[in-house]
Amino acid sequence: MTKFLLSVHVLAAILAVGSITVAASMFPRYALRALGAAGSGDADRSPGIAALLHRICRAYAVAGLAVPVFGIATAARLGVLTDAWLIASLLLTTAAAALLALAVLPGQRRLLALADDGSGAAPPGARPAAARLAMLTGVFNLLWATVTVLMIVRPGSTTGA
Repeated sequence: MTKFLLSVHVLAAILAVGSITVAASMFPRYALRALGAAGSGDADRSPGIAALLHRICRAYAVAGLAVPVFGIATAARLGVLTDAWLIASLLLTTAAAALLALAVLPGQRRLLALADDGSGAAPPGARPAAARLAMLTGVFNLLWATVTVLMIVRPGSTTGA
């Protein structure tokens, strides 16, 4: 049963979190193109691409809830729920989830709303908003990279890793 739980945990992390990191990282560029703030040959497709990337982030954020659920179940089976590396990973995961839910996804919605206003001109705050969103996405990605390293290294592990 532990192998099954761990397999689902790892697959969910790869598919859900991996998809979010890629889509969220691409979003600011396409949002700026949709706002007309960045020159591009595919500007007519950019609003649709930005909207699709936002939908991917939203959908996979929900699917990503399986990552900590199966991770905690796996940790319980392995008897490591009180290990420092796991607690640190859970805190970082909580921080990443909060950042995604409270800053990244709302930031994407705000940029999409600016693109939908139909004016055809980029509002003055579009570039700074996109830059802030790119920075927040980078922090989200770094949090997940740190969790991944903790999951592999597991300080105090007796597996020799």
